[in-house]
Order: sequence, then C-alpha cells, then structure tokens
Amino acid sequence: MQKLNFPAYSFRLKNSENKTLIFDTIRKKFVRLTPEEWVRAHTVKYLNESLGYPLSLINVEKEILLNGTKKRYDIVVFNSNGSIHLIVECKAPKVKITQETFDQVARYNLKTDATFLMITNGLEHYFCQMDYENGKYNFLREIPAYSL
Repeated sequence: MQKLNFPAYSFRLKNSENKTLIFDTIRKKFVRLTPEEWVRAHTVKYLNESLGYPLSLINVEKEILLNGTKKRYDIVVFNSNGSIHLIVECKAPKVKITQETFDQVARYNLKTDATFLMITNGLEHYFCQMDYENGKYNFLREIPAYSL
C-alpha cells in the first residue's frame, strides 16, 4: 500500500482467499484492505496514538439516516458525555479533496453536530472547527489533542 502523510504505524495484516486484510482495532475484526480502509486505519492510529483519543470513544463505519437516505460515516469521535467531538471523512489517496467532499461531511454534520471536522485522503488533511453561531467552519492546522 501507498505511504501516507501520517507518522509510521504498525498494522496487523493477513491474506485470505487472495485478498489482503487489515485488523480494524475499533470493530475488532479483519476487514478487506482497500485504499480507503488504509487511510481510515492510519487516521484511527493518528487519533489514538498521536493525539491520545481513547479507542473507546472512536466509532467507525456506522450508518446514519440523512433526509430519508442511509449514509455511512467513516469515523466519529465522541466526547465522554456522548456528544460528538469529531467527524472524519476518509477518501482513497487518489481521490482529490474538493468542495464536494467538504459538502459531504457538512451534510453528515447536520445530523451529528460535531465540534470538529476532518477530511483526509491520507496525503492531504483538512481540519475545521465548527462555528454554529455564524454558520461556518474555521480551518485549523490540526485537531486538538485529547483532553478530559
């Protein structure tokens, strides 16, 4: 798999039926290693190992209902009170991050009311803090590290 713009992390990989699988530490099972899954795995490691977010507060690949349509978010990080701290949209490295990508995560956020948004294709990362009072998001250099 392609080297990404994250610190070097170790992953559990295995082959099964001519497919490479990666162990998902959140779902606690091996999943098919796709380019997007490679980015998602790195992002979870980044949030946990580099920023200190507990794995118990991180959720991946869950379904939400948005305007009557089922959608799946990539990663959500909860606050200890159950509110949503961060929503992350992961794309494969070859996928360019565009305004459409921002619009997608903003639509998901209509349902989640996260404090922060992150969009990554593994090579480029964008971080935003929501400003609900003014109806916009403010770009940040990075997401703040975990704190109680």
